Amino acid sequence: MAPIKLHDKTFDSYLSEDTIQTRIRELAAQIDRDYAGKRPLFIGILNGAFMFAADLFKNLTVEAEVSFIKLASYSGTKSTGRVITAIGLDQDLIGRDVIVVEDIVDTGKTLAEFLPQLQHNQPASLRIATLLHKPEATQFDLTLDYVGFAIPNKFVVGYGLDYDGIGRNLREIYQLSENA
Repeated sequence: MAPIKLHDKTFDSYLSEDTIQTRIRELAAQIDRDYAGKRPLFIGILNGAFMFAADLFKNLTVEAEVSFIKLASYSGTKSTGRVITAIGLDQDLIGRDVIVVEDIVDTGKTLAEFLPQLQHNQPASLRIATLLHKPEATQFDLTLDYVGFAIPNKFVVGYGLDYDGIGRNLREIYQLSENA
């Protein structure tokens, strides 16, 4: 794939659509095994996780429900250090098996602030599925139960991830070019 330009930055191809979809099918199969006979509730974190949540959900065979919440902590290419809840959750979580669906876990601050709120609602279980994880950047102690790809601590766009509002519609994932 040729490099792409978004705003003032150039990005190089990193994960192809086929690679992403293959890994999502593998994660869905693992979740199907882990939740056989149960009906988990998936909570996708908007905006970034919408594509991953949709594709993961389409590949599941267990009975499941999906809902979304909007949390934000990014501006441009940097985390702001603040987590903003823009749209709240309206499902009752008491006694439910809950799987939080994230696009990417880098510092982990968003989840570290959001998970205690979920725990307060007394779910039967609480797990995390993330398409991408940046282990080098993670600063909070989180258990990531389903990880698509561990990636270097470089800025990425595409497949739901944006750079200042654009790039979410790309079918592949691109990383910031070394020459940017």
